[in-house]
Amino acid sequence: MSVGEVLDALASPDNAVRRAVELLQAGEVVALPTETVYGLAGDAGNVQAVAKIFAAKNRPHFDPLIVHVKDRAQAEQVAILEDDVAERLLEAFWPGPLTVLLPKRDSIPELVTSGSLLVAVRSPSHPVFRAVLEALNRPLAAPSANPFGRISPTTAEHVRQGLGDKIALILDGGPCRHGLESTIVYPLNGELHLLRKGPVTQEELEAFGPVKVTSAAGKKAAPGQLTSHYAPGKPLFLVDGPGRVRDRRQAGYLAWKEKPAGFAASEVLSASGDTVEAAANLFAALHRLDAAPVERIYAEKIPGTGLGAAIQDRLTRAAAGR
Repeated sequence: MSVGEVLDALASPDNAVRRAVELLQAGEVVALPTETVYGLAGDAGNVQAVAKIFAAKNRPHFDPLIVHVKDRAQAEQVAILEDDVAERLLEAFWPGPLTVLLPKRDSIPELVTSGSLLVAVRSPSHPVFRAVLEALNRPLAAPSANPFGRISPTTAEHVRQGLGDKIALILDGGPCRHGLESTIVYPLNGELHLLRKGPVTQEELEAFGPVKVTSAAGKKAAPGQLTSHYAPGKPLFLVDGPGRVRDRRQAGYLAWKEKPAGFAASEVLSASGDTVEAAANLFAALHRLDAAPVERIYAEKIPGTGLGAAIQDRLTRAAAGR
């Protein structure tokens, strides 16, 4: 087994999927592309494989994993689907970037859910991940394929830089389309508890019932609940605009729409103010600023509605404690 092997899953999909399935069946973990971010996948029913995910990421065992399934039928192998609202959510948004918290079945080890009786489940839409799920015919536990707490990976190169010496295989499926982790929602007593903001927005969820933005209802059961997360190695500070930054010579700047002058390095999320484009660019831009010769990074706040709320959530967590 070669460490950090990268296979082009777009140029040679059959070979890439076959190699990934071989390793997963052997209890190894592999990095796979999704439409949100790259995931570090292992057989969700194999406790040794799940333990390797935690070890490779240096992830604390109190932070649960999302289980990825190919369809509703496979979801029923890992979770109990008896809630009408949950059923309608799956029908509307699967496959896609929505994770639903559901009562778990005994087939899922407690290590996956950090001891919770609930399991986070989603069905990804990326064709490479779906091909692996189809060929393996097993649910896959898969958090983001990066060192714990750091910037999420949206390219295979991000994965190689962060985990290349700790995992066997990376399938390169190109840049992730959404660029933000999935939305996590917990249907409970007729309400939708929005536990993590993401590509499926609060406004879209409100068509299915009252939405309560909270982290309390599923703090232990759902991933992405920590105050500090998605952070670069360099200090990141949130600002209202570049005018609030005095010393720009050794600083990087993440701009919403317009590149400011005077910074050692700068990135623009979307010149047209398109939140879809901004979300897709967010983590890649942070990776570049983190690699630039700067001492600190300033990130400009963006409008906090729709998808902008999910982007702002990631920036707020990345800057936590600064």
